[in-house]
Amino acid sequence: MFNLNEIKELIELVDKTSVQELEIENDGARLSIRKPGKTEFVQMQPTVIAGAAPAPVASIPAPPAADTSAQHPAETAANLHTIVSPMVGTFYRAASPEANPFVNIGDKVGEKTTVCIIEAMKLMNELEAEIKGEIIDILVENGQLVEYGQPLFLVKPE
Repeated sequence: MFNLNEIKELIELVDKTSVQELEIENDGARLSIRKPGKTEFVQMQPTVIAGAAPAPVASIPAPPAADTSAQHPAETAANLHTIVSPMVGTFYRAASPEANPFVNIGDKVGEKTTVCIIEAMKLMNELEAEIKGEIIDILVENGQLVEYGQPLFLVKPE
């Protein structure tokens, strides 16, 4: 059987690569991870072995997307751009605890402006805005664990 930590590690690895589907069989259990653009679900299906009782099926749904329209109804109507996390990891607003944040609410950003760092498996990954505009909101706290596809910033495009 697979333990939860093994499943989480496999999800992170699949999210970071161009692999679209992964299937593994271990001790009579089969783990299948698929991502049509992003990871939608992880499902364990039992493998029937003659004379053995079937294993239970476990399912871990993807986290729901944050509803930013309730927080910023006027800005949402104005077609804000959402910067999302490209991976599972820890969100940091600055390069170090004593450094100033990369961006604050109201700051103007360009396509190559670093907005945060996502730490994943001891690697620090700088995330760029990829759009020219103004930071309207920061949706996560410094040091918070973030999921793949989780909204991080709202940007009003120029």
